[in-house]
Amino acid sequence: MYDLIIIGGGPAGLTASIYAIRKRLHALTISMNLGGKTNLHLSIPWAEHYQVIKGLEITEKFKTELEYLDFAHTTDTVTHVTQVNGAFSVKTKNGAIYDAKTILVATGVRMEMLGITGEKEFFFKGLSYSAISYSPLFIDKNTMVIGEGDLALRSVAELADSAASVQAVVAAADLESDLGKKLAAKKNITFYPGHTVSRILGDDYVKSVELETPAGETINLPVDGIFVEKSHLPNTEFLKGLVELDEQGKIKVDCQNRTNVPGIFAAGDVTSNNTEQVLVAVGEGAKAVLNAYDYLLRSH
Repeated sequence: MYDLIIIGGGPAGLTASIYAIRKRLHALTISMNLGGKTNLHLSIPWAEHYQVIKGLEITEKFKTELEYLDFAHTTDTVTHVTQVNGAFSVKTKNGAIYDAKTILVATGVRMEMLGITGEKEFFFKGLSYSAISYSPLFIDKNTMVIGEGDLALRSVAELADSAASVQAVVAAADLESDLGKKLAAKKNITFYPGHTVSRILGDDYVKSVELETPAGETINLPVDGIFVEKSHLPNTEFLKGLVELDEQGKIKVDCQNRTNVPGIFAAGDVTSNNTEQVLVAVGEGAKAVLNAYDYLLRSH
């Protein structure tokens, strides 16, 4: 039986894995890849590599170390976790079953795609899914936000402080909120409620977006960058019925990364208190595994 099974190999999971090994825990990390979202990098022609704070150096070091310690990780997908006599049984897609005293979930989220022409072609070539991560690179540039709800509005606000212009395709209802009304008054923000994004155009990078108006007309808007800010889809299907999730399906945790089930911890974007930042996920992964270690000292 393992002391700890870490599910997920992104920034939070990688950090937790290395801290667990250094604490001499008998630990296993289960993930289809190591690195998570740090494997994706926004490419834009005017930005230098050093201008982006990625936390990549930290996660690459942890990734290399874990790859070397091949006994501590396996490439697989967890399909089910159950409680068994005060411990946990973890089942995987490949048919393996592992037992553990504690579980740390760091499976992250999936991006909700637009599903339109040009999205795949310009994926991270001027097209991104996190304004909070990349807005400092768009000083005096023309940008667009495509999304819904508070997530999209916060991204518009973030970009408006640095970009020359922000064009936002959001629902009309979003503009009725206090934040929506405040942003609508800013001179460098233009909203396109009721419009539909039909395709993304460009050469090596994004150059423009084609919209269909409520009247059925087509307009083309030049842009330097696009940010899709729709709902994030947490990878928590294998936990439903076991731990408490919020309305988005993210794992509810307290300040010590504990779920409502003793022995199950969670960290990173999959939790309800995430900030979508690599460096924050790294810190949360370390904190979660230290709290799991403390739980093991007291309970096992």
